[in-house]
Amino acid sequence: MNVRVGIMTAPHISCEQRPNGVLLHDVRIGIGFHWDRTEDQLFEGTMEIRKNPDGTQTAINTLDVEDYLSSVITSEMSATSSLELLKAHAVISRSWLLRPMMNTAVSDQQSAVSREGYMDTPERRIVWYERDAHVGFDVCADDHCQRYEGITRRDAHPEAAARVRQAVEATRGTVLVDPSDNDAICDTRFYKSCGGRTELFENAWAPHHYRYLESVECPYCNTRDARVLAQVLNNYDQETQDFYRWTVRYTADELATIIRERSGIDFGDILELKPLKRGPSGRIYELEIIGTKHRMVVGKELEIRKWLSRSHLYSSAFDVERVPAAGNGQKQDFLLRGRGWGHGVGLCQIGAAVMADQGFTHTQILAHYFPGSELKKVI
Repeated sequence: MNVRVGIMTAPHISCEQRPNGVLLHDVRIGIGFHWDRTEDQLFEGTMEIRKNPDGTQTAINTLDVEDYLSSVITSEMSATSSLELLKAHAVISRSWLLRPMMNTAVSDQQSAVSREGYMDTPERRIVWYERDAHVGFDVCADDHCQRYEGITRRDAHPEAAARVRQAVEATRGTVLVDPSDNDAICDTRFYKSCGGRTELFENAWAPHHYRYLESVECPYCNTRDARVLAQVLNNYDQETQDFYRWTVRYTADELATIIRERSGIDFGDILELKPLKRGPSGRIYELEIIGTKHRMVVGKELEIRKWLSRSHLYSSAFDVERVPAAGNGQKQDFLLRGRGWGHGVGLCQIGAAVMADQGFTHTQILAHYFPGSELKKVI
């Protein structure tokens, strides 16, 4: 079974044939996030360079699902990760990929509900971003879907690459299913760190509750063990030191500028950031921004993270404080005290890495983050 992956779109794409694949130059990764950059990447399978109506070009890589997964789990994490962590990630990456590809009813349902509750008015902007935004390929290669960065990282260390292939082979064709829903393949989301508790699906995306995505305690991701973190965080991810607990401080003028630039709306001076709705992890999914010129409710979590940072906040699980401005007691800064990195739904990658390091098997890890789900071989 093959998958078509949209790698990049640019005015012009530079590539070259190598003995072991196709090398694409200047592939942009981490689009819009704090690790946004370009790098050269090597790909297996076939590479199509498509000309778009607007004159740009899109590179689309077609390859076997299992080969794709061997790259995904080493793009999302490190090829040197423990075997049980790699197995767990192979299962959830495969499940997330195959859920709409193998079940038209699920895909149609997802498209139907993906805009339910969507709202974009002068008073309320409640939006989220799903995989059905792509046309011409199944998934993209960046964090919007699953990180897929070719085979360069996977094959950099032959022993580690062999362990990755072992993890994929050990779980070949196996996904998580929901026995309460006729064994439908689970919507297995993941992220870096929940900050202590996972979040509900409906608070980040469409208003649909999944039994296997209940909010669960996660005492595992509170770690600074460099050896374990290196299993989850690639070189550019390790530039982030504070992810379990973090703070961001803005002057009033700075915050007003960021919100205006990121939202396209002039709120004037920001008077208050008022959380209206939080999930069980503490993530805000409706936030009211009150300014001297405008007030508005924004959600869900990713839109909030986008509006309050020049890249994205680590998460929407934060508390807001007003503190005296440095050197000017007449003014006040905005201090955001946050927790976690990512949307918080499903598997906590750092938590799973710690669990694997403590001796938990991949089946135990999956049972913790996706309670009530079952493993099933489908291809």
